[in-house]
Amino acid sequence: MEGDFIKINKWLRPLSFLYGIGVGIRNQLFELNILKSRSFTTPVISVGNITVGGTGKTPHVEYLIRLLSKEVKVAVLSRGYKRKTHGYILADESTTMRDIGDEPYQMKRKFPDIEVAVDAKRCRGIEHIIHDEKTKDTDVILLDDAYQHRYVKPGINILLVDYHRLIMYDELLPSGRLREPVESKNRADIVIVTKCPASLNPIDYRVLTKAMNLFAYQSLYFTSLRYGAPYPLFGSKAPATDLRYTDVLLLTGIASPEQMITDLQPLVRSLTPMTFPDHHAFRTRDVEKINTAFAAMPQGEKAIITTEKDAERLRGVDGLSEEVRENIFVLPVEVAFMLDGEEQFNDKIISYVRKNSRNSILVKRKDDNKSKNGDNSRNRTRTISFRD
Repeated sequence: MEGDFIKINKWLRPLSFLYGIGVGIRNQLFELNILKSRSFTTPVISVGNITVGGTGKTPHVEYLIRLLSKEVKVAVLSRGYKRKTHGYILADESTTMRDIGDEPYQMKRKFPDIEVAVDAKRCRGIEHIIHDEKTKDTDVILLDDAYQHRYVKPGINILLVDYHRLIMYDELLPSGRLREPVESKNRADIVIVTKCPASLNPIDYRVLTKAMNLFAYQSLYFTSLRYGAPYPLFGSKAPATDLRYTDVLLLTGIASPEQMITDLQPLVRSLTPMTFPDHHAFRTRDVEKINTAFAAMPQGEKAIITTEKDAERLRGVDGLSEEVRENIFVLPVEVAFMLDGEEQFNDKIISYVRKNSRNSILVKRKDDNKSKNGDNSRNRTRTISFRD
């Protein structure tokens, strides 16, 4: 049910009170224009959250990439969490995961035709994208994980809220997992409740809509996770055509693997979760743990399933046993809009980009492509399937 993963540490509430004072002062400085938020002539769409932990930012940014990259030149700007470099970096074919971080690296591998850049100072990063020779013809910039980066004033501000960690039931750090008070949701133009179970019924939607208590200018959407067919991380061995007869070791280093565990359990013979912290760098002891756990699983059909983000960190790891390397598969994940919200969301995003793009050709295409945009088949995600 909604909010079922929330845990409140009540004894830490005094610290949360002090933390809230600090956050409140910062936000007030922006509201009073003492701290400045900058707007840009190039369309900027921000995707982020106000909670610690995963709300599905990367799949939602990838959805926007798929939606927009067919028609416009897209650039993604991230801070590059846990990278080993500093300053502004524009990814190219020689860029490594250590240079830009695992999530930007994943996006660049999946979408080589878009620009992916990292910079902790987002205003500086946007300036580079707008003015540098290689990227100056960018039509839209997607800011990854930038809801709290208020120095940038995006044209569309998208707030993601995990269905299992609804912000109205949570509390500020450190007693809860909120980085900002619930009222900070008022800055969002679009709110998306993510990781919703497919079993939600109309009453659930009405309850959630009322609980979110949004303003009239805000749009609310609901999305769920959908998975594609697993593919081998190493080699060319195909997974079993039907994982209902397979014992699976689910290997994750993401913030919130609970929904994935819940989704996969009914689809396999048995599921053994092996979870590591978000953005975890796999070391020798971790590799030994993985090898041992997989070797200890019953003989017969068995496999290791991991996420796309974890796959990027596992590619360069040494010491994985030959058996593990032959049987580790990557499970791609995408988002699917519920309540037929996909077309409305797509139209809102595309209309904003067309209206504000410096590329006049996009405006001229508006009428010609209107009917084409109504056909969103290229953006539809695949239902979970492990069959050929």
